[in-house]
Amino acid sequence: MAETATEPLTCSSKGCQAAAHYAVLWNNPKIHTPERRKTWLACPEHEMTLRAFLSARGFYRETRPVDAL
Repeated sequence: MAETATEPLTCSSKGCQAAAHYAVLWNNPKIHTPERRKTWLACPEHEMTLRAFLSARGFYRETRPVDAL
């Protein structure tokens, strides 16, 4: 059995290299179907910032722990 290396999941916030703990799920209702979810990964420090950015645009849907994906 071949072993594959996996990259650690890192935060999607610009310049952040911290480990991702959360998946911030969103969609743009103007271009995505209602059930479609895009994902940004977030560390504990940036989860609220990413959520606020998406919420201000009406794109935020929910946050889940990365382990729940």
